[in-house]
Amino acid sequence: MHRHRDLCERAVDPLEIAAGLEAHGITDRTAARFRHRDVFSLAEEMYARVSRVPETPPPLEAADTPKVGVDWVLLSPLPGALCAAAVAGLRLTEGRTRLAVAVAGILAVALGVRALLRRGPLSTRGLTQAGTPAPGTRPWTYWLIAYAALGDGLLGEAVTGGPDGLPDGTTSGPWPLAVVPTLALALACAPAAWAAHLFAVRARRRLAVSRGLEEFAASVRPLLLVVFGLFLGTLAALLAACGAVLHEPAGPAQALTLGALLLLARLLTTHGLTHAPAVALGAAATVEAIAQASVFAARLPGCGLLATPVDTLVTVWGPGCVPVLACGTAALALLVHATRTLSRASAHARAEGQP
Repeated sequence: MHRHRDLCERAVDPLEIAAGLEAHGITDRTAARFRHRDVFSLAEEMYARVSRVPETPPPLEAADTPKVGVDWVLLSPLPGALCAAAVAGLRLTEGRTRLAVAVAGILAVALGVRALLRRGPLSTRGLTQAGTPAPGTRPWTYWLIAYAALGDGLLGEAVTGGPDGLPDGTTSGPWPLAVVPTLALALACAPAAWAAHLFAVRARRRLAVSRGLEEFAASVRPLLLVVFGLFLGTLAALLAACGAVLHEPAGPAQALTLGALLLLARLLTTHGLTHAPAVALGAAATVEAIAQASVFAARLPGCGLLATPVDTLVTVWGPGCVPVLACGTAALALLVHATRTLSRASAHARAEGQP
């Protein structure tokens, strides 16, 4: 009671105390030492025995439910719009002008994504747990997106002895550019923002009405899976539409696994869980980098065996198998981790200083 007095005095209801206890590592086994069947039962007694502060916070459902902001509603389609404009510019230009358009398009899309991640449901403002986004997350994300655009083309050319030149922004050049997956992923920023918002709103509402931690966890797990499935379905539709419009291969497996990995990593990060996303993104990027490096290293005298695993995979399944295996495995691990951690009440509790 003395150790957690501040938590109890600020709490609106016993569930908020239970979430705080859970965040401090208090388990049902610990509660049993105080003759309670679980953490929620212990929280109910603590809530009843500690006097409330004169000014109590407003009810959870009225104050803490995430609101739809005009700023992020306008920003969410910005990366897709900028990427579509860049793709159109690549189709209408040639030579050095095309290279300048490509560089400008990359910078514009990067700035658009950055602006979106600083606002709305994909931002990390008001983290619910102590911590900030892991330093290694951003570079790994850049690498994975760059690989989605250029990696498969480079790997396919490298296995056959290339590439014979630098990328020219087309799918038929010496270093093919994967336009459809890149465009679809940029357009998917808007569905990702809405998926994160939907999950946050529904989870906060269920936190307000749940009568125990187990009940809350049982209701949030299927919610997470539904939101995740809706995003993947939307991304698949975007891939099909972009492929039909541009008349180019969509590479659905590569884009879907990468999109799943990025969404799960961002959902965990926005709830203050930064370690697992950094590890998963770093592992996927490292696997892709090693695959590329092994093919080029095999050209050194006596190092031909280094490329044997990658050559075999590319010959059987094509160059797209490398990102599918890397991102798919990392996404599956993050999904298992997310269903366990995001179903905790402490992951959705109000942060210090959060509006």
